[in-house]
Amino acid sequence: MCYVQSLNKNSLNIYRGKKVIVTGHTGFKGSWLALWLHILGAKVFGISHKTLTSPCNYKIIALNKYIKEKIFKIENTKKTKAVFNNFQPDFVFHLAAQAIVKKSYSKPKETWNSNLIGTLSVMEALKDLKKKCTAIIITSDKVYKNIETERGYNEDDRIGGFDPYSASKGATEILISSYFNSFFLKKKNLRLSVARAGNVIGGGDWSEGRLIPDCIKSWNTKKKVTIRSPSSTRPWQHVLEVLFGYLVLGSLLNKNIKLNGQAFNFGPKIHSRFTVLEVLKKIKNKWPNAYWRVKKSKLKESKLLKLNSKKSQKLLRWRCVLNFTQTLNLVLDWYKHYYDKKMNMKQFSINQIKYYSSIIKKL
Repeated sequence: MCYVQSLNKNSLNIYRGKKVIVTGHTGFKGSWLALWLHILGAKVFGISHKTLTSPCNYKIIALNKYIKEKIFKIENTKKTKAVFNNFQPDFVFHLAAQAIVKKSYSKPKETWNSNLIGTLSVMEALKDLKKKCTAIIITSDKVYKNIETERGYNEDDRIGGFDPYSASKGATEILISSYFNSFFLKKKNLRLSVARAGNVIGGGDWSEGRLIPDCIKSWNTKKKVTIRSPSSTRPWQHVLEVLFGYLVLGSLLNKNIKLNGQAFNFGPKIHSRFTVLEVLKKIKNKWPNAYWRVKKSKLKESKLLKLNSKKSQKLLRWRCVLNFTQTLNLVLDWYKHYYDKKMNMKQFSINQIKYYSSIIKKL
């Protein structure tokens, strides 16, 4: 198990009473982040397109009942600017994106619009702000030109991308760099950093084409799940691990201008890397009717993708704190409680955040 140094135990208190915009709040990661900020005492405003999955974590936890929101496509620059101008945020977390690699092949234009033009809208809205604001732009581990190296990608490695999703995220990084150097570097009221993370898992993810959601939906109806790449290795990391990294980055960037304009990786420790087949076997021990069949995809997918997070560990004092067993237990417990319908899922999700926070406080 790794640890988070004591510096970060109270660093999240900065969000209490602050105005925070979360784009993509109807999505998996965005809904968890908005919930966490809400219980930290932040005044959250969500910007997102309509929910795209059913079920949907945003609806399950009734997020719209306790935060403000506007539902529209983030690539609508006029509407995005209007929200920023009216709300006047202290912090911005930009997560809105088309995040599924497989979908990017069938809908490449939608992917490019959402990921590149959507980020352009956020950059334009930030450029017009006059008050102090700290912005964290979330991209992806897939921004790197993947040569499937064992050493893990550093933040200054080459940007690239084969599939439309990865390429759109790589292009987004170039856009962010351009705006930072052209407009934000001398803008004293604005600070901005980029956060990169990989394949996170957690309760409430229903996205098609992701291993655990596909498994849970199929197995709950006693169907076999189809697996595309059983030998692919992924960094299986709980969503709360990376969200904690985003929150710590926002907190420290707000206080330390030396972090301005920098990118940070938030990847798991090496012991959390397993093949798809290894993960399936671990889940099978805890979930009934767990069966699968292999049907290899003709689409190109990375077999190995690894991040080097030493920079985040050194400069942010961030570490992952969950081992893989703890991670998987949190995920499966969430889905089991959802299907058992024995507990309010908003409260259950809050309890998981509190459990994670309690681990940090003990270290």
